[in-house]
Amino acid sequence: MAVPKKKTSTLKRDQRKAHWKRQAAKEAQKALSLGKSVLSGRSTFVYPQDEDDEE
Repeated sequence: MAVPKKKTSTLKRDQRKAHWKRQAAKEAQKALSLGKSVLSGRSTFVYPQDEDDEE
């Protein structure tokens, strides 16, 4: 089983955490924006529908 040979530096750990949080914030903003546009009726978003659901 692979294990790290040295302790990860605080800087590297914090960089990874900041990157993850930045990505999460970006995706949350996109989801909120899409939800607002769908509710306002100004959206061009089309929900994908399976053909099995129509039967």
